[in-house]
Amino acid sequence: MANNKGKQIEASDVKEKLVSLNRVAKVTKGGRTFSFAALVVVGDSNGMVGHGLGKARDVSESIAKAVDEAKKNLVRVPLIKGTIPHAQLGKYGAGKILIKPAADGTGVIAGGAMRAVLELAGVQNVLAKSQGSSNPHNVVKATIDALSKLRNAQQIAKTRGISMKKLFEG
Repeated sequence: MANNKGKQIEASDVKEKLVSLNRVAKVTKGGRTFSFAALVVVGDSNGMVGHGLGKARDVSESIAKAVDEAKKNLVRVPLIKGTIPHAQLGKYGAGKILIKPAADGTGVIAGGAMRAVLELAGVQNVLAKSQGSSNPHNVVKATIDALSKLRNAQQIAKTRGISMKKLFEG
């Protein structure tokens, strides 16, 4: 399966969401030096989503760096009628997540960091559960891992070298 990592999208149709902002301190002879680490998710709400981490002395600069990084790490998500094609597990470090397709009208049933990724990917109906670490960095990366593993019927038929009709015959 070919991934669309590194694909750029135009700035006009991209939405961004700040998932976490962490203030870190470096203690030096002259006192404490504060720095910020921002985790941002970007997406076009139409099947493209990415994440990025930016670090800087200033909050706005760290967010800007994170957005630039996120635009470089985009993945394509196959969507079928506002939901995902099949259930999928995602894992990154100790972060484990489970996403399942849901019926129309269900909405995005997901917590914090996962919700941001799924909404910006354009998923409207999904059931999701974070089963491992609650660290936003690991949850975001595990969610994007699960979304990048999703395949639609056309991709499966092409991989197996059979027609769509034969795929659904059983």
